[in-house]
Amino acid sequence: MSTRFEATVDIDRPIADVFAYLADGRNDPDFSPRVQKIDKVPDGETNVGTVFRSTVKDSGMKSQREFEITHLTAPTRIRWREISKNSLTAREGGYDLEPIAAGGTRVRLFNVLDGHGLGKLLLPVAGVALRKDAPAFGRRIKTAAEAAL
Repeated sequence: MSTRFEATVDIDRPIADVFAYLADGRNDPDFSPRVQKIDKVPDGETNVGTVFRSTVKDSGMKSQREFEITHLTAPTRIRWREISKNSLTAREGGYDLEPIAAGGTRVRLFNVLDGHGLGKLLLPVAGVALRKDAPAFGRRIKTAAEAAL
């Protein structure tokens, strides 16, 4: 059993800059308030196999998350999968980027979530909340990327 959410947003920055910003998961706290801390292993350039380890807070509870980059095609595609074991995990997620008029970038983001154990019961409720928040999440990415770049 899984659920999916996605959003699309236009960012007023060049595609190469937006790609570099999003490929460095250490920027996630800029637009995801649930991410409290994040590290990159190994340090340096993001490549397939790079892992981002984070501490997140959901519904008042902290958990440890690990996401591995599974596909990277500059400047148009980033994919990841969660390798940590939690009640709800992202089987697959990613960004698809395309250039738009006036030098901007259209970003489509998505996540496919699976429930494990108690998470199977929480998945439908979490899916509704995540789909409801997806447009706002996209706007937070837009605001953060435009401010940072």
